[in-house]
Amino acid sequence: MAFQVMTKNFEAPPVNPSEIFRYAFCGKNPAEDVRILAMASVEEALPVCSYKVCYVRMPIIREEGALDLGFGKIKSEGLYSNLEGCNEAVIFAATIGIGMDRLISKYGRISPSKSVMMQAIGAERIEALCDAFNREIDMEACSEGKGTVFRYSPGYRDFSLTYQRGIFDLLKCNTAIGLSLNDSMLMSPSKSVTAIIGISEDPEQRCSKEKCERCDKKDCEFRFWEKR
Repeated sequence: MAFQVMTKNFEAPPVNPSEIFRYAFCGKNPAEDVRILAMASVEEALPVCSYKVCYVRMPIIREEGALDLGFGKIKSEGLYSNLEGCNEAVIFAATIGIGMDRLISKYGRISPSKSVMMQAIGAERIEALCDAFNREIDMEACSEGKGTVFRYSPGYRDFSLTYQRGIFDLLKCNTAIGLSLNDSMLMSPSKSVTAIIGISEDPEQRCSKEKCERCDKKDCEFRFWEKR
C-alpha cells in the first residue's frame, strides 16, 4: 500500500494553567505559592520544548471485526466502535522533545514538588500539541465535506499497547521526529503520544470537542476535577 509519511513542526500552543493544575492534582484554585511555582516552572520549561508530529492518512479496511490501518490487523472493540462511520484515518505520533524529560529528572533529585509540576506541564504541553494537530485535521476534513472523531491511543480500553510497535514501524518515528520505543512499549521522550483520528463521512462530527465530553472512560480520576 503506497503512502507518504508527513512531518510537521508546530509553534508553542498557548499555555493553559488550569490544565497544568489539573494534571498536578492541586485543585482548580490552588494556593498562591503553588501558582508561583507553576508559573516559574512554565517559564523554565517552555524554551526546552519542541513540538513535532509525524503522520500518515490511510484508508480503513474492515475484515471480520478487525481493522487494517496499514500496520497489521487490529482487534479492538473500542477502536472499531470509535471509527464507525469512518473510511479513512490519520495515524500520528507527537512529541515535545527530550528537554522536558531532563527537567523532570533534574528536579526529581533536588525538588520533588517542582518535578511534579514539570510532569504536569509536560502533560499539558503534549496534550496541547495533539489538540493543535487535531484542529488541523478537523479543518482539512471540513474542507472535504467530512468530519472527524477524536484521537484514540494504544493503551486505551482494549486497544493494546502492543500495537504501538506497528505504528512506530509505519511512521518511522525515530527518523521522522526522534521518537523511540523500548521493549516495554514506553516512548522516549516520555512526553509523547501516538494515536488514530478517524475521518468521518459525517461533516457534523468534530474531533476538537472537549475531551471529557466524548470520553466514555467512567473510572478516570480526572472526571472528578469539577468536584475539587
